[in-house]
Amino acid sequence: MKKILFFTLVGMTSLQLKAQNIDKIITREYTDHLIKTLSADDMQGRATFTPGIDKAATFIESEFKKIGLQPLAGEKTFRQTFYKYQVSSLSTIVKIDGQEITPANIMVTGVATESVALDKSNATVVKLDPEKPFVAQFRAMLNSDKSQIVLVDNKFADLFNRYKDHFSKPTTIDEKDVKATNGAVQVFVLGKDAATDFSVTIKSKVDKMPLFNVAGVIPGKSKAKEMVIFSGHYDHLGFLKAVDGDSIANGADDDASGTTAMIALAKYYKAQKNNERTLIFVAFTAEEIGGYGARYFSAKLNPDDVVAMFNIEMIGKDSKFGKNTAFITGYERSDFGKILQKNLAGTEFTFHPDPYPEQNLFYRSDNATLAALGVPAHTISTDKIDIDKLYHSVKDEYNSLDVDNILSTIKAIAKSATSIVNGTDTPTRIPKLKQ
Repeated sequence: MKKILFFTLVGMTSLQLKAQNIDKIITREYTDHLIKTLSADDMQGRATFTPGIDKAATFIESEFKKIGLQPLAGEKTFRQTFYKYQVSSLSTIVKIDGQEITPANIMVTGVATESVALDKSNATVVKLDPEKPFVAQFRAMLNSDKSQIVLVDNKFADLFNRYKDHFSKPTTIDEKDVKATNGAVQVFVLGKDAATDFSVTIKSKVDKMPLFNVAGVIPGKSKAKEMVIFSGHYDHLGFLKAVDGDSIANGADDDASGTTAMIALAKYYKAQKNNERTLIFVAFTAEEIGGYGARYFSAKLNPDDVVAMFNIEMIGKDSKFGKNTAFITGYERSDFGKILQKNLAGTEFTFHPDPYPEQNLFYRSDNATLAALGVPAHTISTDKIDIDKLYHSVKDEYNSLDVDNILSTIKAIAKSATSIVNGTDTPTRIPKLKQ
């Protein structure tokens, strides 16, 4: 009995020391420092291809250096740089029956990488039915393989302007698509009922633009070939329509909170020095414009070597399950969540299946590329996405966050990942998507 009691007390002391250790490493002050910096106004919303995202990347690099991470194999720095091509509209001139249409009433969809001229010889005129829903008709026009002038009734002005705001932004494409995208374009014109004669001239420019993930590594010991990935995306939306004089989309929850978690976990596991598997910590770029960062990163890996991926997104507020809870997207697709919960036995924190299956969150974040290749790659979140009024708004700022929720979620991930990090648990694979 004495021996059993002795070892029990030793075990309790060990657990207490571990708890103290995590509290000393992942502190409120440290997480505040990270998230306040990433979501500050001077980051200018961290939009892809802007000085703001470059500044954010520089900050993340500096944190990785302080922690003592190594660059990815084959990289000289923490930046994993690649390139995309950005197509921007220079001008669109539309004349209908001799009258030049004001630019505010013109919206162009489709990618024109060179100058485009339309008239009766290569385009047709169609008119949306004002008595039918706009969105369904709009989508049908987008799927057309022929260039068209699409006349839109003033009844749809609000929706027209909403879509125009989206489609007026530059389009990002791959190099192989630069010469292959001068196909059909749709020119939507608001407020015109008919067009007997017309001409359209579209001029664009194409720029080669750098993007960069920021990634660091803690090499593994006995199972160094096996990799565990911790990630969050550090890009956001940049500037939006001003509300009360504020136009910066700070992206504090989306996803400075997840990026903060990723960096804090790097600091924690570096201090533990017990990872048998290789740990990769990566801040992805360009999630908001198509997940390009995660796609590029994933293409550089052998998915069979990746044991698990902890993608962290929007943990800045309580989940619908209450305090000390989070949900895991694709929970039912592997036993990843069950392993995490097993490692949290005796704590207050619980992981739950994704409560928003209709949102298709599993394939809407940076875990999706590796998950499609069979990796147990899941996103951990606490966001009430169905009612979150701050999502993709200028109000997603530091002062809207529950930092205690962020702190408890990071610590829960740190503890729950232990057996995957040290090589004693291996989550089951996710069925690959058919190509």
